[in-house]
Amino acid sequence: MNLKSYLLRRFTNMSSIPFIDIGANLTDPMFKGIYNGNKKHKEDLEDILERAWKNDLKKIIVTSGSLSDSIEALKIASLNENLYCTVGCHPTRCDEFTKAKNPEAYLNSLTDLIKNNMSKVVAIGECGLDNQRLHFCSKEIQEKYFEMQLKLSEDFNLPLFLHCRDAASTFLDILKKNSNFIKSGGVVHSFDGSLNEAKDIIDLGFYIGINGCSLRTDDNLKTISELPINRLMLETDCPWCEIKQTHPSYSYVQTKFNSVKKEKFIDGSMVKGRNEPSTIRQVLEVLASLKKEDPVCLGNQIYQNTMDLFFKDK
Repeated sequence: MNLKSYLLRRFTNMSSIPFIDIGANLTDPMFKGIYNGNKKHKEDLEDILERAWKNDLKKIIVTSGSLSDSIEALKIASLNENLYCTVGCHPTRCDEFTKAKNPEAYLNSLTDLIKNNMSKVVAIGECGLDNQRLHFCSKEIQEKYFEMQLKLSEDFNLPLFLHCRDAASTFLDILKKNSNFIKSGGVVHSFDGSLNEAKDIIDLGFYIGINGCSLRTDDNLKTISELPINRLMLETDCPWCEIKQTHPSYSYVQTKFNSVKKEKFIDGSMVKGRNEPSTIRQVLEVLASLKKEDPVCLGNQIYQNTMDLFFKDK
């Protein structure tokens, strides 16, 4: 039996799998039809959400990366009972703390947002470290305000939604140093590090978030294949991190979606090159193939992982 026939047989019952996208950047201008500052088509977030629900998404967590982003994410989360969000400041935007009236005022504004919206806020973040993009924010500032945000986890008994790029050693040191503030765990999203880094993260009690950017290379696939399924979560990180045809993971994708170029936008269509929550089933298809697991069993396990971390009190 060839690979295509084998995979087709294994994935025929995926319609019964519930999904939660733990990382959707729905505040991005692309979902308003704006690309690099230019309006290409009308806002279509309503259509995107409708597609998501039809593709078995049960919940979506809208990711925030700044104070203004958090405010917008809460507005989006109010559109549907199955939409939730994070509140926090991304490492590449931590200079917003220093540009504010004072850093404490910025943190207090984040605090007030969480306090006043506890039914919708399910995590602190996206926060962490990013050494790939230091031109946006220095290491020193990132580290200082990453630590400052960790206290919010304790204050509100909320898990962390974490970002780590080329900074695993310092990232892990900060988490260990502040372990007394982190009682509700968390997830390192969009993971693309080494197996040893993943093991260190898991040993601290955290989960690993997998999306298309976690599956771009053969080394990525080998690493992901060895991770325990009871510590995994799924995400799209849309509008970014789609599984591209150039990725080795693409050969495992069974569900294909029709899309059009943004310049030729049609109502109700997906946009080529703009990821969205519906594609989360492709991530599961790759993961199930890599781990040689039944996709229904794997999908249900990951769904339960996600409920246990973010929604056990919802």
